[in-house]
Amino acid sequence: LNFIDPDTLSMQCVLIALNRFLQETHGSKIAFLDGSPTERLCEPLKEYIESKGGIVRTNAPVQRIIVHEDGKYKDSIAGLLLKGNEVISADYYVSAMPVDAIKKLVPESWRDREYFSKMMGLKGVPVINIHIWFDRKLSTVDNLIFSRSNLLSVYADMSETCKEYSSSEKSMLEMVFAPAKGWIAKSDDEILEATLQELENLFPDEIKADGSLAKVEKFTCVKTATSVYETLPGCESMRPTQLSPIPNFVMAGDFSKQKYLASMEGAILSGQLAAKVVQNLDLERSVSNYELPTKLSERPFDETVEFANEVTPDRQLYRVRVAADIPTQVKEELSYLADNAPVMST
Repeated sequence: LNFIDPDTLSMQCVLIALNRFLQETHGSKIAFLDGSPTERLCEPLKEYIESKGGIVRTNAPVQRIIVHEDGKYKDSIAGLLLKGNEVISADYYVSAMPVDAIKKLVPESWRDREYFSKMMGLKGVPVINIHIWFDRKLSTVDNLIFSRSNLLSVYADMSETCKEYSSSEKSMLEMVFAPAKGWIAKSDDEILEATLQELENLFPDEIKADGSLAKVEKFTCVKTATSVYETLPGCESMRPTQLSPIPNFVMAGDFSKQKYLASMEGAILSGQLAAKVVQNLDLERSVSNYELPTKLSERPFDETVEFANEVTPDRQLYRVRVAADIPTQVKEELSYLADNAPVMST
């Protein structure tokens, strides 16, 4: 569980997980996508959002959360600074970033608030995903297997579990290599060598690390330096709720409060809860005299700005680059908005 050593894992995590398995009808049911997550999960979500009039953008990372520094809307969000000094603004802002990313982007004026200061104690755990295509069929089953290996926490034969990789002649093993703290900086070839050593123990009659039995036709290695939050003892009290103390900011992510802990399912549930928070806030405010914080004017992308054309390499997680400052024109507009904010009537 959680891709860390059992002697460091919070037992609260184990008890909650077992409780789910026991109480929920399908709590222990395992399912696989029938193809690539990009094609079978992300693309349909993108198409749905766009069909409802939404816009999905990639390669446009947030480099600073711009907040009102003074006046009626102090500490609320005025807009987001993206790479290339692009500025966008909205009525509400929902973060679905991993915990290590949002920790870097939390504005200085928010950090002393208990909601955010507690969250600073959370951190993501490194994990490596390995896919190996073999030249023959292995003795596996149509399921996810929890491994007895010290390095491979779970694995599955995708030729059995996934329609896209289905084959009666060859196996493709997908494995989670964890705990990965000491391995994340090693080369792909070193990780493959260690993986084959472990697989030799799991499949002694079919796989040898020297390649004398099943042979590797190809492999991929995907490293995530900070994935799900690390469920250490005491971390439960650090997890933030979706509703934040900032009037136009809502938190999502597996590390936020929800019942499925550090998992993809937890991340999805947190998104649903965050959407409900936005919906409820908007409904409550629509029947009151509440005024949303003023917004910065949107500004276009400038390709001449430093790092504007930086692109994250394939199979690597984007590492947050926090802008040291905001453009002068944006500062001037912030001051203008503070000086001209509407006065609340009594």
